[in-house]
Amino acid sequence: MRLPALVICASLTAAAGGLPVDLVRQACAGCHQGQSAAGGLDVTALSTNLADRATREKWIRMHDRVDKREMPPKGTPFPAAMRTAMRAPLSRALHEADRADVAVHGRAPMRRLNRDEYEQNLRDLLQLPHLDIRDMLPEDREAYHFNKVSEALDMSRVQLAAYLDATEAALRQAMAASVQPPAATQFRTFGFKLFPGLRSTGTLSSMFFIKDNRGINVESERATPLTAEQERDETIEMGLFRSPGWPYGAFPRGFAAPHSGEYRVRLRARAVLQHPGFKVTPTRGYVPMTLRSRRPTNHDIAEDVKSVGGILEIQPEPRVYETTVLLNKGQTVEYGLLGLPVPQVDAIPSRPGSYRFPPFPPGGAPGVAFQWIEIEGPLAPPAWPPPSHRVLFDDLGATPAPAQAKVEARRLLRRFAALAARGGVRVTEEALRSFEDLVNARLEKHEPFAEAMLTGYQAFLSSGLFIYLQEPRDDGGIAERLSHFLANSRPDADLMRRAREQSLRDPRVLRTEVDRLIAGPGFARFVKGLADYWLSLRHLRRDDPDIRLYPEYRLDEYLVDSMERETLEFVAALLRDNLPVRTLVQADFVYTNDRLARHYDLPPVSGSALRRVSLPPGSPLGGLLTQGAILKITANGTSTSPVLRGAWIMDRVLGEPPPPPPPGVPAVEPDIRGARTIREQLALHTKSVTCKACHAKFDPVGLALENFDVSGRWRTRYRGIAEGERVSGIDHTGHDFAYTLAGAVNPSGTLIDGRSFKDVRELKALFAANPRGLARNLLHQFTVYATGTPARFSDRREIDRILDSCAGQGYRARDLLHAFVESRIFLGGNATK
Repeated sequence: MRLPALVICASLTAAAGGLPVDLVRQACAGCHQGQSAAGGLDVTALSTNLADRATREKWIRMHDRVDKREMPPKGTPFPAAMRTAMRAPLSRALHEADRADVAVHGRAPMRRLNRDEYEQNLRDLLQLPHLDIRDMLPEDREAYHFNKVSEALDMSRVQLAAYLDATEAALRQAMAASVQPPAATQFRTFGFKLFPGLRSTGTLSSMFFIKDNRGINVESERATPLTAEQERDETIEMGLFRSPGWPYGAFPRGFAAPHSGEYRVRLRARAVLQHPGFKVTPTRGYVPMTLRSRRPTNHDIAEDVKSVGGILEIQPEPRVYETTVLLNKGQTVEYGLLGLPVPQVDAIPSRPGSYRFPPFPPGGAPGVAFQWIEIEGPLAPPAWPPPSHRVLFDDLGATPAPAQAKVEARRLLRRFAALAARGGVRVTEEALRSFEDLVNARLEKHEPFAEAMLTGYQAFLSSGLFIYLQEPRDDGGIAERLSHFLANSRPDADLMRRAREQSLRDPRVLRTEVDRLIAGPGFARFVKGLADYWLSLRHLRRDDPDIRLYPEYRLDEYLVDSMERETLEFVAALLRDNLPVRTLVQADFVYTNDRLARHYDLPPVSGSALRRVSLPPGSPLGGLLTQGAILKITANGTSTSPVLRGAWIMDRVLGEPPPPPPPGVPAVEPDIRGARTIREQLALHTKSVTCKACHAKFDPVGLALENFDVSGRWRTRYRGIAEGERVSGIDHTGHDFAYTLAGAVNPSGTLIDGRSFKDVRELKALFAANPRGLARNLLHQFTVYATGTPARFSDRREIDRILDSCAGQGYRARDLLHAFVESRIFLGGNATK
């Protein structure tokens, strides 16, 4: 365990030149010399070549452990003066060595666009806002928690082939396939045709038809044939009282999109309550719903079902609702009610294949009564050919004559290259000739002019001229970095105008552009990209809650969706509203809606839209640590783990990642019987002195969050399946459940530095007392996300300068972002600062 400090001693002697050799030997050689050196380290045989990156990285890790007082081990005599005498010269040597490397090789290598960026680049370049080619590309590898890191974004033959296929698909979508736009179709249906059949899965209570507020054709689970009069009756409504969940198919009969594109959907509906006997009355509130794009098949097995058109809040009085949805050819729209029962098969154990609608809540079961639906589309663009076609072919009308084909191809190819080139850089004539040769070869084979041009465009968009981002060398490079940082795409026209003016090194101009991008539509992409990887939000749906212990969360997509939106809105507000960085861990507000308010036991909130709500005094909520999404991500669905939660917080929020566990050490297995508390399990797991010393860094942090279950709801007792007080009933899928309330939660603990807390409120206060540490970590996240490379040793002085400049205002998040963008870390090696 003494290895890092000893290695530092050797490095200081040889590399820094100012560290006395006698001090090094006095402190280190006693244990680390010769063949029997502790840990296999002989301080007299260490390389001291700090120009070598691998060697330098070792020294940096060792420097940091001495600086954090992790080495030498506790109990080893090591006066502060000796620590300074070792650390200070090494710090200077590492800084100078790293700065020299940056001067020669640049701060970061070029990096490939990840698949999210590539898709958005094509959307913006080709003016195809709904282009969907991301999943045609291989998933990007990650490093330092992000999918934007140079060293992880390699390029293989498989990836190149995928880029070529994805680019071809995008170009064909951009090109107008006909002289006129596809004709829009008009579809309208009502009554019994609002549903694929006369019955739905999940019993008759899940869906039945209504006339005069009473169910019709409900005498038995088996439907009877309709009369001709009933088929024509436009006053009959379709009543739906369940949310989607396999097997499920709830869409109007007889519609499938004839072409891919945008469709306008109008429907007349009202929110109702179902009572025994299939009677309905108006609700006192609303029922939220969305539409889902899918193919009109019986069940959504292996079907790419997506929510489209936003959330509609259906009110109790009949109204007409209108939205626009994106459909692929052959798809339809499905009714997706939110937060309602989801009857599942085999509900009654003695009857295989049975369904059971759960008991009605007091006052009745909410649902929606639909009267009619209209679908129109695909909606024609304002002009034809569409803008995407003009990107490829300018104002070229007819196919050019053979004698003019090469001349026209040369013009169009150079025009396209100028539009697509990175940072407005002029593509060399040599590079252009290679693409031109591809086009000419196709023309000489008498292939259609458009097909020949697509070959050249495809090659350009799959080449390094488009796929790779360089370290900024000029204002065009700064524009590229800034746009890919805050919008996940290529620079827009305003930003490129600033680049051509060479004004992006002016802090006032840069600040204006940052503020404009934060206010723009691309900022949501930045927030999602940052949160998906920094906060692991992309894993929110990875582990479903164990239905034995948490039946109330089963198939509750509305809750999960609301959790995701809460965290995204919080991260956006942190920067948009320039909140103090301590808000990350301690806030007096939350973003909530109707579903989250129930989940967090807050006063009722009306509506599915998120809004900022002040917390009552003493609330444990507020900040990232107690958000449902974060708490779900850091649990495994069956149990909460102080180890996982504590390590995650130390790493992602505080910037102090724990070392990986030693090989062969098993994870802490949950005791779902409820017989043993998590503290008792951890005590057994950390009997080893080595394990205990490491776990002391993060286990207490995780224990403070034990008052929150696997989906972030407050609890005071653990759940089990054997020991404790029995709780039973029927869940919202119609299945029986039974669990036990076992031991009480104890959220108190003591941090490794000796500070104690009794619950999560006090822990958050301890973290909030170190805003500089929180701000430093946020800057490190910005650095990786923006530059594709983690903060280097020579960046540390710049980061300290940024922190110093923001300290007076409480390290506000937007101030930190502005200062970071204006720093040499962001602006590149030629920055003047």
